[in-house]
Amino acid sequence: MRLPLLLVTSVTVLCSALACNRGVTVTTPTDPPVSGSVNGNDTPNPTSTNTTDLRPARATAFDTTSRPAWLESRIQNHLAEPKQNPPVQVSRYRYKGQVVYYETVGCCDQFSNLYDAKGKVICHPEGGLTGRGDGQCPDFDKNKTGEMLVWRDPR
Repeated sequence: MRLPLLLVTSVTVLCSALACNRGVTVTTPTDPPVSGSVNGNDTPNPTSTNTTDLRPARATAFDTTSRPAWLESRIQNHLAEPKQNPPVQVSRYRYKGQVVYYETVGCCDQFSNLYDAKGKVICHPEGGLTGRGDGQCPDFDKNKTGEMLVWRDPR
């Protein structure tokens, strides 16, 4: 008596396991609604635009106008060195009535550099062990204006 019951139970389990693979319908948000209505349990109409853009982001436009020769030389030096993380970048500002260039550097407690228009280092606004720079221009963040990205390491 136990054998037929065991056989019936085994067949039932086997059939139900196989039945799981049959007749399964999966709807996704890109399937059109069954009734033509998006209300209720139906999935919404597909969107006409892609939700993921797999194209690479457009390159940032840099201000290449009037780059001084000393700055072009600095950029070439950076490109000759291994890539830094985060990437080095140079921005132009107005600070205390003059054009200045702010150069970030890679990681790890290095000083950032603030240059005058002729390439002379004015101060180091950030970096160092404290992260506050050398203290020679503590008002730079508050008083800088007219930010323009001049260059960022593209590698």
